[in-house]
Amino acid sequence: MAEHRLLIINPGSTSTKISVFDDRECVFTESIFHDAPVLLSFPAVNDQVPFRKQVILELLKKHDIDIHSVDVFVGRGGSAYTQKAGVMPIDERLYNDTANAVGGSDHPAKLGVMLAYELCSEYGGQMFTLDPTNVDELCDYARYTGIKGIYRKAQTHVLNQKGIGMKYARSLGRQYEDCNFIICHIDGGITITAHQHGKMVDSNEGSGGDGPFTPTRLGSIPVLGVLEYLDQGHTVDEMRIMCSRAGGFVNHFGTSDADRVHKLVEAGDAYAKVIWNTMIYQICKYIGEMAVVMDGKVDSIILTGGLVRFDDIIDMIRQKCGWIADVTVFPGEVEQEALAHAVCGVLEGKKQSHEYTGIKVWTDPFNV
Repeated sequence: MAEHRLLIINPGSTSTKISVFDDRECVFTESIFHDAPVLLSFPAVNDQVPFRKQVILELLKKHDIDIHSVDVFVGRGGSAYTQKAGVMPIDERLYNDTANAVGGSDHPAKLGVMLAYELCSEYGGQMFTLDPTNVDELCDYARYTGIKGIYRKAQTHVLNQKGIGMKYARSLGRQYEDCNFIICHIDGGITITAHQHGKMVDSNEGSGGDGPFTPTRLGSIPVLGVLEYLDQGHTVDEMRIMCSRAGGFVNHFGTSDADRVHKLVEAGDAYAKVIWNTMIYQICKYIGEMAVVMDGKVDSIILTGGLVRFDDIIDMIRQKCGWIADVTVFPGEVEQEALAHAVCGVLEGKKQSHEYTGIKVWTDPFNV
């Protein structure tokens, strides 16, 4: 008989994914896709909580799981102040800082912490998070910009990237901390990160308008182009939403459904083809940037996330970036497994958790 039943809650920019684990054994995993127009009907990310909560309860019912049998709630996180990597208990301070997005990024991953807190408060038990999107391990050169007091922030798919990095290193008979990887999470959001000896030393700021455009995000745009767009009568709030929820494919095609867009590409739609291939082209450019960050000493380029189910994405990356290092593909992600196994390690006394401090990992030593 299992000692702990865990409910793993993983909200993404285009989906809600949940799993139930009895200790380390997965009972079930299921993901529900939400097209962008559905999620954009909610004015703010926090407004999605009742909707996502109902999705979770319906999935549990579908799989004949009584929520009262769950004694550990584990949620993906983000949006609070920056943190170090590892397992954290969810407490009221973390919940409030997450809900208020004090870290400056209002990404749907934050809903994992909020939903775990609300469900645990209602049904009892323990609650944890692991490797939220704002784990900060950046080198200082990755932070500063050409505007005094404006910094690039740590905001990436930490949970999946670190999980994949550790898994691949084990397959090589090596430790993650001894390797240099460029890990690319390619899905509704796209982040490309330099993992140097176990630290994420540089990355695009995923939901901050930085990096390749994606099914839901606008990506990097010249500042004058943004100002011209605002001069046309668009609002700052519109631009902010396009950073994480309404840019990219949503803006070009009215949908975040990559399958629908790719079918247009396959049908010979010239516009769809150029937009699709531009996204891949931009991914390749950022892989090149991360190679430079690590002085070209790259053990492997690792592709993961839902969109690597499309062969043309893999083929173009191999064509343009294969000279840097071997390209390895891990379709999907390992987030559910990573969340469950790390928390089990804490519950078993094999790993240590750390409390959320509410204090940023890094502040400018020059007091700018």
